[in-house]
Amino acid sequence: MRALILALLLATAAEADTANVVQTHIRPGYAAFAAATNNFAALDSCDPATLRPAFHAAYDAWLGVAHLSQGPAEEEGRALAILFWPDPKALGWKAQRALLAGSPDSLTLEAMSDQSVAARGLSGLERLLYPTDPLPADPCPLIHATAEDLARMARDLVIEWGPYGDLLLTAGQPDNPRFLTKDEATQALFTQLITGLDYIADRRLGRPLGTFDKPRPDLAEARASDRSLRNVILSLQALRDLALQLTPESPRTLAAFVQTLLLANELSDPSFAHITDPQAWLKLQILQQSIRTIRDAALAEIGPALGVTLGFNAQDGD
Repeated sequence: MRALILALLLATAAEADTANVVQTHIRPGYAAFAAATNNFAALDSCDPATLRPAFHAAYDAWLGVAHLSQGPAEEEGRALAILFWPDPKALGWKAQRALLAGSPDSLTLEAMSDQSVAARGLSGLERLLYPTDPLPADPCPLIHATAEDLARMARDLVIEWGPYGDLLLTAGQPDNPRFLTKDEATQALFTQLITGLDYIADRRLGRPLGTFDKPRPDLAEARASDRSLRNVILSLQALRDLALQLTPESPRTLAAFVQTLLLANELSDPSFAHITDPQAWLKLQILQQSIRTIRDAALAEIGPALGVTLGFNAQDGD
């Protein structure tokens, strides 16, 4: 034990492979999201059965980068406009009802960019494609306007991650005003990993779990489209990839990811509708605990290996 402690104290912090993260994880992820949203917006149909596969493809692609809440995703509230959840006051549906009641001619791309973030993006499309109540008007114009707005935001993210990614790649160089040292860039990426795990445990699972005596399946993310569990799994896969790109030599963290993904894939409750059953609730809580185990492992293994701690994140204080 003493030898292990001494080795840890004397170890030199590894250097994060920032270039690999940017070029293999981030930029391709945003490009995939842009392609998926463009495909959705190009569909000349208003039939939900026709649109739903493209909707799911776009949602899947977003989960590959949704944890990257820094830089271009923060600008103009893009991340919130792409996926506004949770929405406890149903602000999105209230805003969409007003849009449905108005003139379809007013639903231009420019007008959509001025709408409340709660009415836009993937959550807005889900309400139109998987309505839980009868829609007050023909949703076709709003579906197309929302899809085009989403595709525009995705294209903007691809464009802006060009120069922003370069800032990460040139961290510490004299002409870099954003990241004054390489450690700042590494800390920013490491923070995305940890806060991404927190979001899954505290929001995607914590909200529907509620308490043992009062579970809240009605608070699950994307429950209308049966995506609640799917979102957890895809988010875990994306964060595992980020961890692997940051530090390939992180066996404890990667083993925790493997175990957690096994647990998640064993569940058969896509919208968490059955967690009112005590056994189902306990299984979901075990998954939540397993995600927190990944977080603990990453803090203990990846952070010290890179020589960084947690930094500020856009989701702090939410």
